[in-house]
Amino acid sequence: MKLILEKGAEGRHVSLLGNSQVPAVQLRAAKRAKAPALPQVSETEISRHYSALARRCHGVNDGFYPLGSCTMKYNPAINEEVAALEGFTGVHPLQPAYTVQGSLEALALMEKKLCAITGMDAFTFQPAAGAHGEFTGLLLIKAYHQARGEAAQRTKIIVPDSAHGTNPASATMAGYTVVNIPSAPDGCVDLEALRAAVGPDTAGLMLTNPNTVGLFDKNILEITRIVHEAGGLAYYDGANLNAVMGIVRPGDMGFDVIHLNLHKTFSTPHGGGGPGAGPVGCKQLLAQFLPGGRPVLQQSGSYDLEADQASIGSVRAFHGNFLVVMKALCYVMMLGRQGIPEAARNAVLNANYMRVKLQDLYQMAYPGTCMHEFVMSLQPLKDQCGVSAMDIAKGLLDHGIHPPTMYFPLIVHEALMVEPTETETKETLDEAVEVLRGLYEKALQDPEYLHACPHNTPIGRPDEVKAARHPLLRWTREENA
Repeated sequence: MKLILEKGAEGRHVSLLGNSQVPAVQLRAAKRAKAPALPQVSETEISRHYSALARRCHGVNDGFYPLGSCTMKYNPAINEEVAALEGFTGVHPLQPAYTVQGSLEALALMEKKLCAITGMDAFTFQPAAGAHGEFTGLLLIKAYHQARGEAAQRTKIIVPDSAHGTNPASATMAGYTVVNIPSAPDGCVDLEALRAAVGPDTAGLMLTNPNTVGLFDKNILEITRIVHEAGGLAYYDGANLNAVMGIVRPGDMGFDVIHLNLHKTFSTPHGGGGPGAGPVGCKQLLAQFLPGGRPVLQQSGSYDLEADQASIGSVRAFHGNFLVVMKALCYVMMLGRQGIPEAARNAVLNANYMRVKLQDLYQMAYPGTCMHEFVMSLQPLKDQCGVSAMDIAKGLLDHGIHPPTMYFPLIVHEALMVEPTETETKETLDEAVEVLRGLYEKALQDPEYLHACPHNTPIGRPDEVKAARHPLLRWTREENA
Protein backbone atom coordinates (compact mmCIF):
# COMPACT_ATOMS: atom_id res chain seq x y z
CA MET A 1 0.00 0.00 0.00
CA LYS A 2 1.40 3.40 -0.96
CA LEU A 3 2.23 5.81 1.88
CA ILE A 4 2.00 9.52 1.08
CA LEU A 5 3.30 12.30 3.33
CA GLU A 6 1.65 15.70 3.11
CA LYS A 7 1.61 18.87 5.16
CA GLY A 8 -1.36 18.91 7.51
CA ALA A 9 -2.77 21.57 9.80
CA GLU A 10 -0.18 23.61 11.71
CA GLY A 11 2.61 22.14 9.63
CA ARG A 12 2.27 18.62 11.01
CA HIS A 13 2.92 15.75 8.64
CA VAL A 14 0.16 13.23 8.16
CA SER A 15 0.00 10.02 6.16
CA LEU A 16 -2.82 9.30 3.81
CA LEU A 17 -3.92 5.67 3.53
CA GLY A 18 -6.96 5.71 1.32
CA ASN A 19 -9.26 8.24 2.95
CA SER A 20 -7.81 7.93 6.49
CA GLN A 21 -5.30 10.26 8.10
CA VAL A 22 -2.69 8.96 10.52
CA PRO A 23 -1.12 11.52 12.92
CA ALA A 24 2.54 12.20 12.38
CA VAL A 25 3.41 10.91 15.85
CA GLN A 26 2.62 7.43 14.56
CA LEU A 27 5.33 7.87 11.92
CA ARG A 28 7.99 9.02 14.36
CA ALA A 29 10.23 6.02 13.71
CA ALA A 30 10.55 7.03 10.05
CA LYS A 31 11.71 10.55 11.00
CA ARG A 32 14.10 9.81 13.89
CA ALA A 33 17.63 11.10 13.51
CA LYS A 34 18.85 8.41 15.91
CA ALA A 35 17.63 5.11 17.20
CA PRO A 36 15.22 5.17 20.17
CA ALA A 37 16.72 4.68 23.62
CA LEU A 38 15.68 1.10 24.24
CA PRO A 39 17.27 -1.06 26.93
CA GLN A 40 19.62 -3.86 25.89
CA VAL A 41 18.23 -6.94 27.62
CA SER A 42 19.30 -10.54 27.24
CA GLU A 43 16.89 -13.37 26.59
CA THR A 44 17.54 -14.74 30.08
CA GLU A 45 16.77 -11.39 31.70
CA ILE A 46 13.57 -11.05 29.67
CA SER A 47 12.45 -14.51 30.77
CA ARG A 48 13.17 -13.68 34.42
CA HIS A 49 11.35 -10.37 34.12
CA TYR A 50 8.11 -11.88 32.89
CA SER A 51 8.34 -14.80 35.30
CA ALA A 52 8.66 -12.30 38.15
CA LEU A 53 5.61 -10.44 36.91
CA ALA A 54 3.66 -13.71 36.76
CA ARG A 55 4.55 -14.46 40.38
CA ARG A 56 2.94 -11.17 41.40
CA CYS A 57 -0.42 -12.32 40.06
CA HIS A 58 -2.77 -15.01 41.34
CA GLY A 59 -4.82 -17.04 38.91
CA VAL A 60 -6.75 -20.28 38.93
CA ASN A 61 -3.56 -21.94 37.70
CA ASP A 62 -1.86 -20.92 40.95
CA GLY A 63 -4.36 -22.06 43.55
CA PHE A 64 -7.92 -22.31 44.83
CA TYR A 65 -10.10 -19.45 43.56
CA PRO A 66 -13.43 -19.44 45.45
CA LEU A 67 -14.52 -15.98 44.30
CA GLY A 68 -18.29 -15.99 44.73
CA SER A 69 -20.93 -15.02 42.19
CA CYS A 70 -18.45 -15.30 39.32
CA THR A 71 -18.92 -19.06 38.99
CA MET A 72 -16.83 -21.07 36.57
CA LYS A 73 -13.07 -20.57 36.41
CA TYR A 74 -12.47 -23.60 34.15
CA ASN A 75 -11.17 -23.00 30.62
CA PRO A 76 -10.49 -26.37 28.89
CA ALA A 77 -7.63 -26.34 26.39
CA ILE A 78 -9.84 -27.99 23.77
CA ASN A 79 -11.97 -24.85 23.69
CA GLU A 80 -8.96 -22.85 22.56
CA GLU A 81 -8.10 -25.43 19.91
CA VAL A 82 -11.61 -25.29 18.45
CA ALA A 83 -11.69 -21.49 18.44
CA ALA A 84 -8.30 -21.47 16.67
CA LEU A 85 -9.48 -23.61 13.75
CA GLU A 86 -8.69 -21.88 10.48
CA GLY A 87 -12.27 -22.25 9.32
CA PHE A 88 -13.30 -19.95 12.18
CA THR A 89 -10.34 -17.60 12.37
CA GLY A 90 -9.92 -17.17 8.62
CA VAL A 91 -13.32 -15.64 7.89
CA HIS A 92 -14.35 -12.00 7.66
CA PRO A 93 -17.67 -10.70 9.01
CA LEU A 94 -18.42 -8.93 5.73
CA GLN A 95 -18.20 -12.08 3.64
CA PRO A 96 -21.42 -13.11 1.87
CA ALA A 97 -23.47 -15.64 3.81
CA TYR A 98 -22.97 -18.39 1.22
CA THR A 99 -19.18 -18.29 1.86
CA VAL A 100 -19.42 -18.76 5.66
CA GLN A 101 -22.02 -21.51 5.94
CA GLY A 102 -19.98 -23.42 8.55
CA SER A 103 -19.75 -20.43 10.87
CA LEU A 104 -23.45 -19.66 10.51
CA GLU A 105 -24.32 -23.30 11.15
CA ALA A 106 -22.20 -23.23 14.31
CA LEU A 107 -24.04 -20.13 15.56
CA ALA A 108 -27.40 -21.72 14.76
CA LEU A 109 -26.34 -24.88 16.60
CA MET A 110 -25.31 -22.88 19.66
CA GLU A 111 -28.66 -21.08 19.60
CA LYS A 112 -30.44 -24.43 19.52
CA LYS A 113 -28.37 -25.75 22.44
CA LEU A 114 -28.94 -22.68 24.60
CA CYS A 115 -32.66 -22.70 23.87
CA ALA A 116 -32.81 -26.31 25.04
CA ILE A 117 -30.89 -25.51 28.23
CA THR A 118 -32.79 -22.34 29.14
CA GLY A 119 -36.30 -23.00 27.81
CA MET A 120 -36.16 -19.96 25.52
CA ASP A 121 -37.18 -19.80 21.85
CA ALA A 122 -34.50 -17.60 20.28
CA PHE A 123 -31.07 -16.09 21.03
CA THR A 124 -28.80 -13.30 19.87
CA PHE A 125 -25.03 -13.46 20.33
CA GLN A 126 -24.32 -9.77 19.80
CA PRO A 127 -23.98 -8.58 23.43
CA ALA A 128 -20.35 -8.42 24.50
CA ALA A 129 -20.81 -9.08 28.23
CA GLY A 130 -23.35 -9.85 30.94
CA ALA A 131 -24.22 -6.24 31.70
CA HIS A 132 -24.49 -5.56 27.96
CA GLY A 133 -26.86 -8.52 27.79
CA GLU A 134 -28.95 -7.06 30.61
CA PHE A 135 -29.24 -3.78 28.73
CA THR A 136 -30.21 -5.62 25.54
CA GLY A 137 -32.86 -7.68 27.36
CA LEU A 138 -34.36 -4.54 28.87
CA LEU A 139 -34.53 -2.97 25.41
CA LEU A 140 -36.53 -6.02 24.31
CA ILE A 141 -38.93 -5.46 27.20
CA LYS A 142 -39.25 -1.80 26.25
CA ALA A 143 -39.90 -2.68 22.60
CA TYR A 144 -42.60 -5.13 23.69
CA HIS A 145 -44.45 -2.49 25.69
CA GLN A 146 -44.03 0.05 22.89
CA ALA A 147 -45.59 -2.36 20.41
CA ARG A 148 -48.56 -2.69 22.76
CA GLY A 149 -48.86 1.06 23.19
CA GLU A 150 -48.02 0.87 26.90
CA ALA A 151 -44.45 2.16 26.99
CA ALA A 152 -45.45 5.56 28.38
CA GLN A 153 -47.11 4.08 31.45
CA ARG A 154 -44.83 1.10 32.13
CA THR A 155 -41.80 2.93 33.44
CA LYS A 156 -40.61 0.86 36.41
CA ILE A 157 -38.37 -2.17 36.79
CA ILE A 158 -38.49 -4.08 40.08
CA VAL A 159 -35.12 -5.24 41.45
CA PRO A 160 -34.61 -7.16 44.74
CA ASP A 161 -32.07 -5.79 47.21
CA SER A 162 -29.90 -8.91 46.79
CA ALA A 163 -29.45 -8.35 43.04
CA HIS A 164 -26.17 -7.87 41.22
CA GLY A 165 -25.26 -4.20 41.05
CA THR A 166 -25.48 -4.22 37.28
CA ASN A 167 -29.24 -4.89 37.41
CA PRO A 168 -30.33 -1.45 38.65
CA ALA A 169 -27.61 0.18 36.56
CA SER A 170 -28.81 -1.51 33.36
CA ALA A 171 -32.44 -0.64 34.12
CA THR A 172 -31.51 2.99 34.63
CA MET A 173 -29.54 3.08 31.37
CA ALA A 174 -32.57 1.67 29.58
CA GLY A 175 -34.59 4.63 30.84
CA TYR A 176 -36.50 2.89 33.63
CA THR A 177 -37.09 3.86 37.23
CA VAL A 178 -35.79 1.20 39.60
CA VAL A 179 -38.04 -0.04 42.39
CA ASN A 180 -36.02 -1.82 45.06
CA ILE A 181 -37.80 -4.46 47.14
CA PRO A 182 -36.41 -6.09 50.30
CA SER A 183 -35.59 -9.72 50.82
CA ALA A 184 -37.59 -11.82 53.25
CA PRO A 185 -35.84 -13.19 56.37
CA ASP A 186 -35.09 -16.41 54.47
CA GLY A 187 -33.02 -14.50 51.88
CA CYS A 188 -35.56 -14.87 49.07
CA VAL A 189 -38.05 -12.42 47.53
CA ASP A 190 -40.58 -10.95 49.94
CA LEU A 191 -43.86 -11.82 48.21
CA GLU A 192 -45.86 -9.17 50.04
CA ALA A 193 -43.35 -6.50 49.11
CA LEU A 194 -43.52 -7.67 45.50
CA ARG A 195 -47.32 -7.56 45.44
CA ALA A 196 -47.20 -4.02 46.83
CA ALA A 197 -44.65 -2.94 44.21
CA VAL A 198 -46.34 -4.19 41.03
CA GLY A 199 -48.99 -2.20 39.22
CA PRO A 200 -49.94 -0.57 35.91
CA ASP A 201 -46.53 1.11 35.82
CA THR A 202 -44.58 -2.16 36.07
CA ALA A 203 -42.48 -2.94 32.99
CA GLY A 204 -40.77 -5.96 34.47
CA LEU A 205 -38.80 -7.69 37.20
CA MET A 206 -35.09 -8.53 37.15
CA LEU A 207 -34.19 -11.60 39.20
CA THR A 208 -31.33 -14.04 39.69
CA ASN A 209 -32.34 -17.58 40.65
CA PRO A 210 -30.47 -19.05 42.45
CA ASN A 211 -29.94 -15.61 43.96
CA THR A 212 -26.78 -13.90 45.14
CA VAL A 213 -26.90 -15.54 48.58
CA GLY A 214 -26.90 -18.95 46.90
CA LEU A 215 -30.56 -19.85 47.43
CA PHE A 216 -33.13 -21.16 44.96
CA ASP A 217 -36.35 -19.25 45.52
CA LYS A 218 -39.06 -21.80 46.31
CA ASN A 219 -41.72 -19.24 45.33
CA ILE A 220 -40.36 -18.63 41.85
CA LEU A 221 -43.55 -19.62 40.00
CA GLU A 222 -45.60 -17.33 42.23
CA ILE A 223 -43.12 -14.50 41.68
CA THR A 224 -43.31 -14.62 37.89
CA ARG A 225 -47.11 -15.05 38.06
CA ILE A 226 -47.47 -11.87 40.13
CA VAL A 227 -45.39 -9.92 37.61
CA HIS A 228 -47.27 -11.29 34.60
CA GLU A 229 -50.68 -10.60 36.11
CA ALA A 230 -49.59 -6.98 36.54
CA GLY A 231 -48.73 -6.85 32.82
CA GLY A 232 -44.96 -6.91 33.30
CA LEU A 233 -42.29 -9.26 31.99
CA ALA A 234 -39.81 -11.36 33.94
CA TYR A 235 -36.08 -10.99 33.27
CA TYR A 236 -33.67 -13.75 34.33
CA ASP A 237 -30.14 -12.75 35.24
CA GLY A 238 -28.24 -15.87 34.12
CA ALA A 239 -25.18 -15.29 36.29
CA ASN A 240 -25.92 -18.34 38.44
CA LEU A 241 -27.30 -20.70 35.81
CA ASN A 242 -24.42 -23.11 36.39
CA ALA A 243 -26.15 -24.31 39.58
CA VAL A 244 -29.32 -25.45 37.79
CA MET A 245 -28.44 -25.98 34.11
CA GLY A 246 -29.82 -29.21 32.76
CA ILE A 247 -32.02 -29.62 35.85
CA VAL A 248 -34.49 -26.75 35.69
CA ARG A 249 -34.98 -24.13 32.97
CA PRO A 250 -35.64 -20.39 33.46
CA GLY A 251 -38.25 -20.55 30.70
CA ASP A 252 -40.18 -23.10 32.75
CA MET A 253 -39.94 -20.85 35.80
CA GLY A 254 -41.92 -18.23 33.92
CA PHE A 255 -39.13 -15.95 32.66
CA ASP A 256 -39.53 -14.18 29.32
CA VAL A 257 -35.98 -13.05 28.64
CA ILE A 258 -32.53 -14.07 29.86
CA HIS A 259 -28.88 -13.20 29.47
CA LEU A 260 -26.06 -15.70 29.92
CA ASN A 261 -22.48 -15.02 30.94
CA LEU A 262 -20.56 -17.55 28.87
CA HIS A 263 -17.58 -17.26 31.20
CA LYS A 264 -19.75 -17.99 34.24
CA THR A 265 -21.45 -21.11 32.95
CA PHE A 266 -19.84 -22.33 29.75
CA SER A 267 -16.08 -22.17 30.43
CA THR A 268 -14.95 -19.24 28.29
CA PRO A 269 -12.12 -17.05 29.67
CA HIS A 270 -12.92 -14.64 32.48
CA GLY A 271 -11.10 -11.55 33.60
CA GLY A 272 -8.42 -9.31 32.18
CA GLY A 273 -10.97 -7.12 30.45
CA GLY A 274 -12.35 -9.68 28.04
CA PRO A 275 -13.19 -10.73 25.49
CA GLY A 276 -16.64 -11.42 26.83
CA ALA A 277 -19.96 -12.66 25.57
CA GLY A 278 -23.43 -12.20 27.02
CA PRO A 279 -25.98 -13.90 24.72
CA VAL A 280 -29.61 -12.92 25.23
CA GLY A 281 -32.46 -15.38 24.82
CA CYS A 282 -36.19 -14.79 24.88
CA LYS A 283 -39.60 -16.32 24.48
CA GLN A 284 -41.37 -16.12 21.15
CA LEU A 285 -43.33 -13.00 22.14
CA LEU A 286 -40.02 -11.06 22.18
CA ALA A 287 -38.17 -12.80 19.33
CA GLN A 288 -39.21 -10.25 16.72
CA PHE A 289 -37.37 -7.52 18.66
CA LEU A 290 -34.00 -9.29 18.85
CA PRO A 291 -30.97 -7.57 17.30
CA GLY A 292 -30.79 -8.35 13.59
CA GLY A 293 -28.68 -10.73 11.58
CA ARG A 294 -29.56 -14.07 13.17
CA PRO A 295 -28.60 -17.14 11.07
CA VAL A 296 -31.74 -18.92 9.86
CA LEU A 297 -31.90 -22.18 7.88
CA GLN A 298 -33.63 -21.64 4.52
CA GLN A 299 -35.71 -24.11 2.52
CA SER A 300 -32.75 -24.44 0.19
CA GLY A 301 -30.81 -26.06 3.03
CA SER A 302 -28.37 -23.17 3.46
CA TYR A 303 -28.15 -20.52 6.17
CA ASP A 304 -28.88 -16.86 5.64
CA LEU A 305 -28.96 -13.83 7.90
CA GLU A 306 -32.41 -12.52 8.72
CA ALA A 307 -33.71 -9.63 10.80
CA ASP A 308 -37.27 -8.73 11.70
CA GLN A 309 -38.47 -5.22 10.89
CA ALA A 310 -39.42 -4.80 14.55
CA SER A 311 -35.81 -5.45 15.67
CA ILE A 312 -34.34 -3.05 18.22
CA GLY A 313 -31.33 -2.83 15.90
CA SER A 314 -27.76 -3.91 16.44
CA VAL A 315 -26.24 -3.54 19.90
CA ARG A 316 -22.79 -4.49 18.66
CA ALA A 317 -21.06 -5.13 15.36
CA PHE A 318 -21.85 -8.32 13.47
CA HIS A 319 -22.24 -11.39 15.77
CA GLY A 320 -20.41 -10.17 18.85
CA ASN A 321 -17.33 -12.12 19.96
CA PHE A 322 -17.80 -15.06 17.62
CA LEU A 323 -14.78 -17.08 18.73
CA VAL A 324 -15.84 -16.83 22.39
CA VAL A 325 -19.18 -18.34 21.41
CA MET A 326 -17.33 -21.15 19.62
CA LYS A 327 -15.42 -21.93 22.83
CA ALA A 328 -18.70 -22.22 24.70
CA LEU A 329 -20.21 -24.38 21.95
CA CYS A 330 -17.26 -26.75 22.26
CA TYR A 331 -17.85 -27.07 26.01
CA VAL A 332 -21.60 -27.64 25.64
CA MET A 333 -21.08 -30.35 23.04
CA MET A 334 -18.29 -31.94 25.05
CA LEU A 335 -20.50 -32.26 28.15
CA GLY A 336 -23.69 -33.17 26.33
CA ARG A 337 -27.06 -33.98 27.85
CA GLN A 338 -25.57 -35.97 30.73
CA GLY A 339 -22.55 -33.81 31.51
CA ILE A 340 -24.36 -30.49 31.83
CA PRO A 341 -26.59 -31.47 34.77
CA GLU A 342 -23.65 -33.34 36.31
CA ALA A 343 -21.64 -30.10 36.34
CA ALA A 344 -24.56 -28.34 38.06
CA ARG A 345 -24.81 -31.06 40.71
CA ASN A 346 -21.06 -30.85 41.35
CA ALA A 347 -21.31 -27.09 41.87
CA VAL A 348 -24.04 -27.60 44.48
CA LEU A 349 -22.28 -30.54 46.11
CA ASN A 350 -18.97 -28.68 46.49
CA ALA A 351 -20.62 -25.62 48.02
CA ASN A 352 -22.62 -27.62 50.53
CA TYR A 353 -19.59 -29.75 51.44
CA MET A 354 -17.60 -26.67 52.43
CA ARG A 355 -20.59 -25.07 54.14
CA VAL A 356 -21.14 -28.06 56.42
CA LYS A 357 -17.41 -28.32 57.20
CA LEU A 358 -17.32 -24.67 58.36
CA GLN A 359 -20.71 -24.02 59.92
CA ASP A 360 -19.64 -24.95 63.48
CA LEU A 361 -17.17 -22.02 63.48
CA TYR A 362 -18.39 -19.51 60.92
CA GLN A 363 -21.91 -18.10 61.04
CA MET A 364 -23.84 -18.90 57.88
CA ALA A 365 -25.98 -15.98 56.77
CA TYR A 366 -28.76 -18.37 55.73
CA PRO A 367 -28.52 -21.81 57.37
CA GLY A 368 -29.59 -24.84 55.44
CA THR A 369 -28.87 -26.26 52.01
CA CYS A 370 -27.42 -23.77 49.54
CA MET A 371 -26.92 -23.99 45.81
CA HIS A 372 -23.58 -23.14 44.14
CA GLU A 373 -22.34 -20.69 46.78
CA PHE A 374 -22.85 -19.79 50.42
CA VAL A 375 -22.45 -16.58 52.39
CA MET A 376 -20.79 -16.36 55.79
CA SER A 377 -21.19 -13.43 58.16
CA LEU A 378 -18.06 -12.64 60.13
CA GLN A 379 -19.87 -10.08 62.26
CA PRO A 380 -19.81 -12.34 65.37
CA LEU A 381 -16.03 -12.84 65.00
CA LYS A 382 -15.51 -9.12 64.54
CA ASP A 383 -17.59 -8.38 67.62
CA GLN A 384 -15.63 -10.94 69.64
CA CYS A 385 -12.04 -10.14 68.70
CA GLY A 386 -12.05 -7.35 66.09
CA VAL A 387 -11.11 -9.53 63.14
CA SER A 388 -13.10 -8.58 60.03
CA ALA A 389 -14.04 -10.32 56.81
CA MET A 390 -11.25 -8.31 55.16
CA ASP A 391 -8.71 -9.69 57.65
CA ILE A 392 -9.69 -13.30 56.98
CA ALA A 393 -9.62 -12.65 53.22
CA LYS A 394 -6.11 -11.20 53.44
CA GLY A 395 -5.04 -14.16 55.57
CA LEU A 396 -6.11 -16.55 52.81
CA LEU A 397 -3.58 -14.93 50.48
CA ASP A 398 -0.72 -16.15 52.62
CA HIS A 399 -1.93 -19.71 52.00
CA GLY A 400 -2.14 -19.38 48.22
CA ILE A 401 -5.93 -19.05 48.17
CA HIS A 402 -7.71 -16.23 46.40
CA PRO A 403 -10.15 -14.48 48.75
CA PRO A 404 -13.90 -15.01 48.38
CA THR A 405 -16.08 -12.05 47.46
CA MET A 406 -16.02 -9.59 50.35
CA TYR A 407 -18.87 -7.44 51.69
CA PHE A 408 -21.39 -8.65 49.13
CA PRO A 409 -24.30 -9.02 49.11
CA LEU A 410 -24.88 -5.83 51.04
CA ILE A 411 -27.75 -7.35 53.01
CA VAL A 412 -25.23 -9.46 54.99
CA HIS A 413 -22.88 -7.72 57.44
CA GLU A 414 -19.18 -8.65 57.17
CA ALA A 415 -20.01 -10.98 54.31
CA LEU A 416 -17.73 -13.52 52.67
CA MET A 417 -19.32 -15.23 49.69
CA VAL A 418 -17.67 -18.57 48.90
CA GLU A 419 -18.10 -20.45 45.63
CA PRO A 420 -15.96 -23.58 45.27
CA THR A 421 -17.12 -24.12 41.65
CA GLU A 422 -17.89 -27.42 39.97
CA THR A 423 -14.36 -28.35 38.95
CA GLU A 424 -12.46 -28.41 42.25
CA THR A 425 -11.46 -31.70 43.88
CA LYS A 426 -12.38 -32.88 47.37
CA GLU A 427 -8.70 -32.64 48.32
CA THR A 428 -8.63 -28.95 47.39
CA LEU A 429 -11.83 -28.27 49.32
CA ASP A 430 -10.44 -30.06 52.40
CA GLU A 431 -7.27 -27.96 52.27
CA ALA A 432 -9.31 -24.74 51.99
CA VAL A 433 -11.51 -25.77 54.92
CA GLU A 434 -8.42 -26.48 57.03
CA VAL A 435 -6.99 -23.05 56.21
CA LEU A 436 -10.25 -21.24 57.04
CA ARG A 437 -10.57 -23.10 60.33
CA GLY A 438 -6.96 -22.29 61.16
CA LEU A 439 -7.49 -18.59 60.43
CA TYR A 440 -10.51 -18.58 62.73
CA GLU A 441 -8.47 -20.01 65.59
CA LYS A 442 -5.65 -17.56 64.84
CA ALA A 443 -8.12 -14.69 65.05
CA LEU A 444 -9.06 -15.71 68.58
CA GLN A 445 -5.45 -16.19 69.68
CA ASP A 446 -3.64 -13.36 67.88
CA PRO A 447 -5.96 -10.87 66.14
CA GLU A 448 -3.08 -8.49 65.42
CA TYR A 449 -1.52 -11.14 63.18
CA LEU A 450 -4.68 -11.13 61.02
CA HIS A 451 -4.79 -7.33 60.98
CA ALA A 452 -1.33 -7.33 59.37
CA CYS A 453 -2.03 -10.00 56.74
CA PRO A 454 -0.87 -10.78 54.13
CA HIS A 455 2.70 -11.41 55.28
CA ASN A 456 4.09 -13.46 52.38
CA THR A 457 2.79 -11.81 49.20
CA PRO A 458 4.82 -9.51 46.89
CA ILE A 459 2.50 -6.64 47.81
CA GLY A 460 1.21 -6.14 51.32
CA ARG A 461 -2.12 -4.65 52.33
CA PRO A 462 -2.74 -1.44 50.37
CA ASP A 463 -4.59 1.62 51.60
CA GLU A 464 -8.05 0.63 50.35
CA VAL A 465 -9.57 4.09 50.89
CA LYS A 466 -6.76 5.88 49.09
CA ALA A 467 -6.87 3.41 46.22
CA ALA A 468 -10.60 4.04 45.79
CA ARG A 469 -10.40 7.83 46.06
CA HIS A 470 -7.16 8.39 44.17
CA PRO A 471 -6.78 5.57 41.65
CA LEU A 472 -3.84 5.52 39.26
CA LEU A 473 -5.61 5.24 35.95
CA ARG A 474 -2.79 6.00 33.55
CA TRP A 475 0.84 5.00 33.12
CA THR A 476 3.05 7.82 31.84
CA ARG A 477 6.60 7.88 30.53
CA GLU A 478 8.94 10.39 29.01
CA GLU A 479 8.59 10.47 25.23
CA ASN A 480 11.66 9.42 23.25
CA ALA A 481 13.11 12.14 21.07
